[in-house]
Amino acid sequence: MHTILIVDDHAILRKGVIRSLEDTHLGISCDEASNGEEALKKVASRKYDMVLLDISLPGRSGLDVLKQLNREQPALPVVMLSMYPEEDYAIRALSLGACGYLTKESASEEIEAAVQKVLAGGRYISPSLAETVAVHLGSGLDKGALPHDALSSREAQFLRMIGSGKTPSQIADELSLSIKTVSTYRSRVLTKLKLSNNAELIKYAIKHGLAD
Repeated sequence: MHTILIVDDHAILRKGVIRSLEDTHLGISCDEASNGEEALKKVASRKYDMVLLDISLPGRSGLDVLKQLNREQPALPVVMLSMYPEEDYAIRALSLGACGYLTKESASEEIEAAVQKVLAGGRYISPSLAETVAVHLGSGLDKGALPHDALSSREAQFLRMIGSGKTPSQIADELSLSIKTVSTYRSRVLTKLKLSNNAELIKYAIKHGLAD
């Protein structure tokens, strides 16, 4: 019996994934967590064969949790689950140690295939993601990196949200952060992108396809 930890702040989605996986022939038992801190506590106290981890979590982002899991339990395979398209976060997630990347629009059969492959010791990369990875490796991204490539996972998340027209107050509410913390992220993003205000941030996000 394989034990998988499902980490997502949406209870309905969590239950759906759990039901889908436990109904397969793979012999899977699922546990669940609604945020990063709860997930880290559970991983520290119980042995799991795999973690299915949402990128967008309240408090600490999924990519930050991935970093810590990779430091503390490098042998534990983690597959990222995201509402964002592969091209937005997949390369970053894989570079941080993820064994795969699934979007929340993935069919249950694809999730099952990914879980089966990762539990067998492999990595799951969809055909479209494989092409993205090939382009990334062939283009020498470090030589022609864009300014937003230097953003942290939370800063990149802030940029996407501000680019989609959300106010700092709305961002604070959605991410369970204080306005002061969101303002700090705003200042860092402005500095790294060498921009002056929200209007320029929105324009930058739209230009580079980073706005929802």
